[in-house]
Amino acid sequence: MLLTRREFLKTSAVTAGVAITGMGFALYPVEAHAAELRKNLEEATQTWTICPYCAVGCGFVVHSSGGKVINIEGDSEHPINQGTACSKGSSLYQMANNENRLTTVRYRAAGATEWQELTWEEAIPMIAERIKTARDATFETTNAEGNTVNRTTGIGSLGSAALDNEECWLYQKFLRALGLVYIEHQARN
Repeated sequence: MLLTRREFLKTSAVTAGVAITGMGFALYPVEAHAAELRKNLEEATQTWTICPYCAVGCGFVVHSSGGKVINIEGDSEHPINQGTACSKGSSLYQMANNENRLTTVRYRAAGATEWQELTWEEAIPMIAERIKTARDATFETTNAEGNTVNRTTGIGSLGSAALDNEECWLYQKFLRALGLVYIEHQARN
């Protein structure tokens, strides 16, 4: 008997289903867990947001309870993604809930091998001082031909893929005001 590929797949699926059911596997625990999750989501606060990873603008629904994110899923009514999510977007939950995510400022001095924790009160003035020092040392008002350029080539910026479009706009304005010309952003698919 010759089977087409489609008939083979159908037969295999039916055979696997019968075998799994015959071995006593049941989906009741999975269904119960899904029902409990849906119940929790119905009681949670819903917030609609846009994915921060790229400029496509996919919509997501964030469910939170007790000040903690409990679920993030694609917004089925959003005109761009209609509830779907790419690999970056489907990992949004981990952005909010990840035990490996850094929550403090980490600093490693030049030549040091160990990281140390700093407070924001320590880190922000240090960053501002280093930006000013580098900018003052490398700022050019004119180029070799005498054209006005008002730029610094001693500082570069690699933007964050976790910034939304409005934050990127504000960040760009800040960098351009400093005179940076080396500006890059890694939110590319």
